[in-house]
Amino acid sequence: MPPMRDLLTELMLIPGLSGYEARVARAIATHLDALGLPHTSDRLGNLSCTIPGDPALPPVMIFTHMDQLGFIVRKIEPSGLIRLERLGGVPERALPSQAVVLSTDNGDIPGVIANKSHHATTPDEKYKVLPYADLYVDAGFASKPEAEAAGVRIGTPVTYLPRVVPLAGTRLAGTSVDDRAGCAVLLALARARQAKPGPTLHLVWSVQEEFNLRGVLPAATALAPAIALQIDLLLACDTPDMTARGDVTLGGGPGISLYSFHGRGTLNGVIPHPALVRLMEDAATAANLPLQRSAHTGALTDLSYLQFMGPEGIACLDVGFPMRYSHSSLEVVDLTDLDALTTLLDTALDHITPALQLTRHA
Repeated sequence: MPPMRDLLTELMLIPGLSGYEARVARAIATHLDALGLPHTSDRLGNLSCTIPGDPALPPVMIFTHMDQLGFIVRKIEPSGLIRLERLGGVPERALPSQAVVLSTDNGDIPGVIANKSHHATTPDEKYKVLPYADLYVDAGFASKPEAEAAGVRIGTPVTYLPRVVPLAGTRLAGTSVDDRAGCAVLLALARARQAKPGPTLHLVWSVQEEFNLRGVLPAATALAPAIALQIDLLLACDTPDMTARGDVTLGGGPGISLYSFHGRGTLNGVIPHPALVRLMEDAATAANLPLQRSAHTGALTDLSYLQFMGPEGIACLDVGFPMRYSHSSLEVVDLTDLDALTTLLDTALDHITPALQLTRHA
């Protein structure tokens, strides 16, 4: 398996809108095949790999999502310009002039979200954020028939144009760090756990997280874990616009979420299981790693739905890596945080014993 930088770069350069994750899944499956690890895919597209372990220990599922946010083609204008429907939490204020890719059955087609010519922009337009429905993509087509002949249809998936920009030191900027970084960490963990004793470990690369946060549910139903750990971003708070939100820093190591709540209609979130919080704290101490702590309103992962599954529920904890500029076309991550997160999870699995108490108030 390639080093973390190369693995993450490979995965970030693959378009994979929610509901259209097959290309990402195939790339991950290729790495699992190289490790000699069998894997399965369900009807929704979740990719699962089980490493058998001690039946006396609680089975663990660690998962991360393959999909990314983006758009669906809503309409092709007679002029060949393309209108979009938003899929996921796309920031409208950052869309004009963004490069995108339309993933058609005939191949990927680049385009650009139009930005009105500056010389024709009126004073009252200069500080106005246009709704996504008012925007359009220019892919160079001169007519609707020309766009359709190239393979563009209503329903064609559209994502930010995949890019990776190496920054200073161990930092990378690029498309879909959320959550291809998690995908890369989970592959690195698969390699690390191959020959180790411990609990039965279910590794899942899930689908449709950015769409409705529920795509992983069929995999969790089939695997029936006692413990579930979700790998996703932690909001880095070390830039001037984020300092009031918390203490998580890029390059400061892996972290855990102590509280998440969406607060926008779903009324859902995760208050983690205290035994798993202690498990990660002990693992960080044993591995001589920092462990950052995050608590946020406005964030939500699919773990929030998974925790209610089964007759007893599932003990849950969000673990993650610091990331800047979430849901933008160029997110930023530090590779050292990803390597450290792999080590943290590996060490935590080593620390799971029959004494781990998952029943509350017992």
